[in-house]
Amino acid sequence: MPATLDIDLLRTFVVIAHAGSLNSAAPRIGRTQAAVSMQIKRLEEIIGQPLLNRGGRGVTLTQEGDRLLAHAQEILSRHDEAITDLTGQGLSGVIRFGCPDEYASSFLSNLIGDFVNDHPNVLIEVVCASTPRLHERLNKHAIELALVSIIEGATDEKSIRIEPLVWIAKSAATLKIEPLPLALSDPDGLDHINALRGLDAAGRRYRIAYASGSLTGLLAVVRSGQALAVLTRTAVPTDLRILGPKYKLPMLPALGITIAFDRARPSALVAAFAAHIRAVLPKI
Repeated sequence: MPATLDIDLLRTFVVIAHAGSLNSAAPRIGRTQAAVSMQIKRLEEIIGQPLLNRGGRGVTLTQEGDRLLAHAQEILSRHDEAITDLTGQGLSGVIRFGCPDEYASSFLSNLIGDFVNDHPNVLIEVVCASTPRLHERLNKHAIELALVSIIEGATDEKSIRIEPLVWIAKSAATLKIEPLPLALSDPDGLDHINALRGLDAAGRRYRIAYASGSLTGLLAVVRSGQALAVLTRTAVPTDLRILGPKYKLPMLPALGITIAFDRARPSALVAAFAAHIRAVLPKI
């Protein structure tokens, strides 16, 4: 008789793979660390291969563990979808969702609040990072979907919402500092790339006063009056000033906001949350 993969064991394995340690995974599963360890031992006995490399700082997946993870996520996705469809029960489970900091400050409470109210058995885990870092997490299946930025009109992806990039500062006095000081996100971020591209084309001298994926740090530098920044218009705090065309700064493109997934066929739960985002985001 062929071996059978138990759904409960697979669910525990997936949680451990994402948590990076048995200790971190145990409370998410609602079991003790010893019980979680026993589940993994049982799964390894069924597979006939070690699935985890255990070290002082946690666990990593073996080659067989990596292979099982892809199968396990697909099996659990189809399992949960079947249960929801056949029993008529409401959606349940965990969604791992990525969102850039500036979109989180503007949209996140609206996007999550209504969905969780409608589906009380759903938990949403949020990771905030820049668009390039979110794509990295999607590629590793560390998150299941993310709001990401694209240059509007640059791809065939359908934008859910359009947000213009704008120059911001504490006051116009910052423009008098030479070379022009900039506070920007990661070097591969769209604000960073397009700010430098525009200034280079205009022959304007500049220096990078601050470069980081932390929106909090970036805004602190701008509030000090020591740098300009580039943000989407909706994310600009009320205490900072948008520098319009009269200040002769380079024009910036508009960004499209779209959804990226970690797999071609997302689970029913992830697809439902994505549909909710598409319906709500244009109205916020």
